[in-house]
Amino acid sequence: MTNKKIYFASDQHLGAPTPELSKVREEKFVKWLDTVKQDAEAIFLLGDLFDFWFEYKTVVPKGFVRTLGKLAEITDSGIPVYFFVGNHDLWMGDYFEKELNIPVYHEKKEFTLQGKKFLIGHGDGLGPGDKGYKRMKKVFTNPFSKWLYRWLHPDIGVRLAQYLSVKNKLISGDEDVKFLGEDKEWLVQYCKRKLETKHYDYFVFGHRHFPMEIKLKEDSTYINTGDWVSYFTYGVLEDGKMQLLEWK
Repeated sequence: MTNKKIYFASDQHLGAPTPELSKVREEKFVKWLDTVKQDAEAIFLLGDLFDFWFEYKTVVPKGFVRTLGKLAEITDSGIPVYFFVGNHDLWMGDYFEKELNIPVYHEKKEFTLQGKKFLIGHGDGLGPGDKGYKRMKKVFTNPFSKWLYRWLHPDIGVRLAQYLSVKNKLISGDEDVKFLGEDKEWLVQYCKRKLETKHYDYFVFGHRHFPMEIKLKEDSTYINTGDWVSYFTYGVLEDGKMQLLEWK
């Protein structure tokens, strides 16, 4: 295989805080996609690509055509893209799979990449704490809740969800954009507990909006990919070694 890099990115939150401000960030992200496709073996998107996303049977939210078109171009060229839903786009259905040929995962998943063992996901609801969000997520993901929401006209449902997405921390979860300290980073604690029963070379998550690379053991590392709101960071795996980079 001539292509040898695997890329990871998360938390673009397209659509927030306004369509005008979001478009500037979306153009950066699309430019990044256009660049990495040149040497990508695969691309992993780890959730919250959209600040809100809901699929009715015949309707999807307006906008994001540049991102969706670029993803279609990438998968059409034979480069696989994998998507993990985040807490802001957890109502994603089969649109990505049918239209873009992108598998969608609603839970963390193990992968073996370039000979290394990975555990990959968005990261919300894992580890200790954040109990209010965990309760709220159970409500959101309940099939009856989704059925009820479908009866709202999209103009009402989307506008309501966009408002709550920005205003309500129960929906966002614990996403403070600052380093809490290794002993208080709940995803770090989650990874350490997982290592007690199984080895992973890399844990790669998003959600926290803060780029982190933390050594858990000599041969195991936790990486948080940051975001495309403040940091514009991403992960890249090359020759079995993972690093965080910033998109300039």
